[in-house]
Amino acid sequence: MQIIVDADACPVKDVIVKIAKKYNIKVTMVCNTSHIINDNYSEVITVEEYSDSADFMILSLIQKNFILITQDYGLSSIALAKKAIVISPRGFIYTDKNIDRLLFERHISKKQRQRGKYTTKIKKFSLNDKENFEKTLEKIIQKNNFIA
Repeated sequence: MQIIVDADACPVKDVIVKIAKKYNIKVTMVCNTSHIINDNYSEVITVEEYSDSADFMILSLIQKNFILITQDYGLSSIALAKKAIVISPRGFIYTDKNIDRLLFERHISKKQRQRGKYTTKIKKFSLNDKENFEKTLEKIIQKNNFIA
């Protein structure tokens, strides 16, 4: 078992490392060359700054029962097909039951933006989001017996 992080814009890297250390779980952070990550715990894989290069690297690493932390619905969908457990940095758990709806809503929003219509603004990431993520990640680790 391992935690893979889509690390470019991940606001909970510190929480991931804290929990991974607690349970002795390996963490791999994947980012492009415009980001520098050094937390003295995680393996960091840096990829070139091409479209979706981090996503392709993550998909080459992800395996059944790995935990993936990402905000990307497309990446989440493919990781779920590989039987990974996928969580957003806000603590939302992506599942086979909700990913199709999320992808469809993203598609509709894109179509509206192309027509010049903008939907609601995305909420700023909050301390409450961070705490929710921490509780969710810990619950998943305990529920799935990922404790080393």
